Amino acid sequence: MNYRTLGDSDVEVSEVGFGAWVVGTDWWGDRSKQDSIDLIHHAIERGITYFDTGDVYGHGHSEEVVGEAIAEYRDDVTLATKVGYDFYNNPQAGHGELPKEITGEWIRSATEKSLERLDTDHVELLQLHNANADEVDEDVLEALDELREEGLVDAVGWALGPSIGWLAEGDMAIAEEFDSVQLVWNLFEQEVGNHFLDTIEETGSSTSLIPRVPHSSGLLNEQVTPETGHDLDDHRGFRPDAWYETGWEKIETLRFLERDGERTMGQAAIAYLLSHNAVASVTPTFHTREDITEWAAASEVPKLSEEEMTRVADLYEDNFGIDRDDGMDELRSSVGGDDIEAAGIDKQPSAGPRSSAD
Repeated sequence: MNYRTLGDSDVEVSEVGFGAWVVGTDWWGDRSKQDSIDLIHHAIERGITYFDTGDVYGHGHSEEVVGEAIAEYRDDVTLATKVGYDFYNNPQAGHGELPKEITGEWIRSATEKSLERLDTDHVELLQLHNANADEVDEDVLEALDELREEGLVDAVGWALGPSIGWLAEGDMAIAEEFDSVQLVWNLFEQEVGNHFLDTIEETGSSTSLIPRVPHSSGLLNEQVTPETGHDLDDHRGFRPDAWYETGWEKIETLRFLERDGERTMGQAAIAYLLSHNAVASVTPTFHTREDITEWAAASEVPKLSEEEMTRVADLYEDNFGIDRDDGMDELRSSVGGDDIEAAGIDKQPSAGPRSSAD
């Protein structure tokens, strides 16, 4: 495993991280608490040191599981959490979005509660969870600065959408030099990642990027195949047929990224993201120990060559040679779509939230 640093902070993260939205919730299937702890311990054995949870996952349960699992390894891991949702006073309705609370007072209170559940006196990274640009005012920025000054957090980040604030939010985080921006980014969804790479270059910001969903919800690791069918028991079961069908066609155009014995498609999807210097860590959605074993090794497989990166960019520009979309082109925005239009991104703001798990 290789390691990188977040932004201007001294916080070190493993190039492959553990997204703890898979533990403490039933969004990705049921598993016992011990199963979740075993997954985390296996990740640590494989060199993963970056663990990313959030207070809203399982209404605090994910943080409790992570806190218990890493207790004996606390000095050796980098712990991140997210705050910004009021699940304390509102029941969860399916996977629908809860009311947000993005104020300085709420951030402090929520952070203190998270530290209690995690059984730690600080977290290395505190992230605003799906905050809209107009919610992050001087009061919020001051609260984050105070938490850092008091040693409760070492670095601050902003976790984006996929359908709840996006471009304007990431651009603001980069302009304010947040240490990290977390986003959905993969070989099939490149626009936003490429946009933020341009923003970082134009501004000279030190902000690091943390991509999640690197496997496009199971397509790029080939866990969603024509043989699995469309009858999935999680959020992917609500995707349009075109998402599956175009995804399977796109994968065939990317076979050149596989190297027998050196790089699987699942590893190539992560290596593609790590080939960008601004990326600090990639957080796949681990289901099993086998996932962890394979994808943690992506840190050490060959990064994509310049020729491969150019070929990927050309394929993406041509929609992988497919003359229809995947039915997922709507992108909700916190500023009415003005940020999408200004960035020249070929997507449309939607009238409502898009189904996609964190």
